[in-house]
Amino acid sequence: MTTTTTPAPPQGGIWKQSRTFDPAVRLLFLNQLTINLGFYMLMPFLAAHLADGLGMAAWAVGLVLGARNLSQQGMFLVGGALADRLGFKPLIVAGCALRTVGFGALAFAQSLPMLIAASLATGLAGALFNPAVRACLAAEAGEERRVQAFALFNAYYQAGILLGPLVGVALTGVSFRLTCTVAAVLFAGLTLVQLRHLPVRGVSGDRGERGQFRTVLSHRTFWLFSLAMTGSYVLSFQVYLALPLAAEGTGLTTALFVVSALVALAGQLRITAWCRRRLDRERCLVLGLALMGGAFLIPAALGRGVAGLLLCAAVLAVANAVLYPYEMDTVVALSRGRWVATHYGLYNTVCGIGITLGNLGTGALLDVTGWSVVPWLALCAVGLVCAAAVALLARGGRLAAPPDAA
Repeated sequence: MTTTTTPAPPQGGIWKQSRTFDPAVRLLFLNQLTINLGFYMLMPFLAAHLADGLGMAAWAVGLVLGARNLSQQGMFLVGGALADRLGFKPLIVAGCALRTVGFGALAFAQSLPMLIAASLATGLAGALFNPAVRACLAAEAGEERRVQAFALFNAYYQAGILLGPLVGVALTGVSFRLTCTVAAVLFAGLTLVQLRHLPVRGVSGDRGERGQFRTVLSHRTFWLFSLAMTGSYVLSFQVYLALPLAAEGTGLTTALFVVSALVALAGQLRITAWCRRRLDRERCLVLGLALMGGAFLIPAALGRGVAGLLLCAAVLAVANAVLYPYEMDTVVALSRGRWVATHYGLYNTVCGIGITLGNLGTGALLDVTGWSVVPWLALCAVGLVCAAAVALLARGGRLAAPPDAA
């Protein structure tokens, strides 16, 4: 593994460190906070609205929710490719504007076709702005400060996840239509702010260059890295699947999300600073994946009690804090600065497919074995295998200085 030396990041809390970046980077932080705030104030309550408020059957509820996920995961690569061709700003603005329309439509849609159309719009919006935001952040922060920028980005990301449901509970207590309207207004405001203040920068590939998809899709090391990192998304998603099922109670389930978000908010910058001082990028990736796997040894040993589940969620949050900045940085390094958003789009698509398959496998294992130690040990094995895969990829500096994608 290669050892990299990086300048020490500025000290201080989230706000103080954020102010050391240019206005464009600070706007991208605000962008992600608002995106998650608007999304999580609405989406956790959509299923209940469809089933209880509109009286829809369970299959129809699943269809509406699945349409959003399918349109987002299926279009990530297209959204990234368009961002590299047209520029990051147009795709970020278009995505936020489309989500404004989608959330606004959800406030009034009552028929199944309208609900599916609105759900598809919200998913496509995410596919447009997600790769563009990350590629834009990488470009604006610069090579020396990318890791710190992504650490702060994750802190704002988690803050939105924490605040969104709290705001959503209060608004939905009045009416779901009010929740949708407020979320749409947030995205409309965000669209206008970015339209006015987000700078236009050059794209990460030559607009006239051919072979954009061939360059990205033929990048063997990037494919292997994406597949290895898919395990981290499968394991992180267990905060939404295995842990809530084991908790068997909405109170404990809520506590799992709160613990995860608070650990990330309180620890992200300290964890990243510690990693920068002691480890190189590849070792951080291996450590994060191993920690994720190790987190599931806790419920395997302690059972389904409150302490074991909350501690597992906390360790998963720490592991994600270790991983995320270096994971995002590695995507840029492997792209070698060319077609960065397209690489992010492909990465998101691969990980999204992995989450779906991983959830099917986890659910099937739970059905067969019940709440024995087997599911927890299987999840632990996923983390350890992925950590070993990244370690093998890092040999010879393949992740630090990849061969030409072509």
